[in-house]
Amino acid sequence: MLRVLAVDDEAPALEELAYLLRQDSRVGHVAVADDAPQAMRLVSDSVAQGEPFDALFLDIRMPGPSGIDIARFVGALARPPDVVFVTAHEDFAVTAFSLRATDYLLKPLREERVAETVRRIAEARNPQEEDPRVPVELGGRTRLIPRGDIRYAEAQGDYVRLRTAEGGYLIRSTLSALEREWEGAGFVRIHRSVLVAVRHVSELRTDGARARVKVGEEYLPVSRRQTREVREHLLRQVGEQS
Repeated sequence: MLRVLAVDDEAPALEELAYLLRQDSRVGHVAVADDAPQAMRLVSDSVAQGEPFDALFLDIRMPGPSGIDIARFVGALARPPDVVFVTAHEDFAVTAFSLRATDYLLKPLREERVAETVRRIAEARNPQEEDPRVPVELGGRTRLIPRGDIRYAEAQGDYVRLRTAEGGYLIRSTLSALEREWEGAGFVRIHRSVLVAVRHVSELRTDGARARVKVGEEYLPVSRRQTREVREHLLRQVGEQS
């Protein structure tokens, strides 16, 4: 069970963040702080007591020392916790990930997005054995392809076509079923009929109200309602690669 510290100077935002964290069964303890000095004291006390925090969820803009200052403080620890920045401002992303942040959540928060971040932290502390294989039918034979090779999945009637660098494979399933099954594995719905592996997205291009992502040599349309979620996933990907 994860031990987590949530930090925000605005009481309603802090209450909401703490509430969302407590809803996750992977989180066993949630402490809160409304400024950086209090947060740093709680971190120091937890280390001294032998019960360090596994993760910190930090607002960036606060009076006095900021969330960035807290991240630098914990970065000097022998075993620093995962750091997740929570902010309404996208322009802090580069600075945040230069400090090796685990994730970057944009306000207003969404329960499923917070749960995804908690899941990634929990899985990183208990890594799985290997990349799962997905069975596909090819010329009367069943072939197992690594899920990590799948660039995107596209709904086609009662089937879903899985796209890899090598080609496409039809499987009998629905996109919603795959989305549930691959939850937390780095896939994001960019359109009602397309599920994309964020690791294979190299670019998000916006043109007025329209947005597209580049996957391999293809550009795939992003629905307006999914644009924010796709942007959040790409910001997180930058952090993983920094």
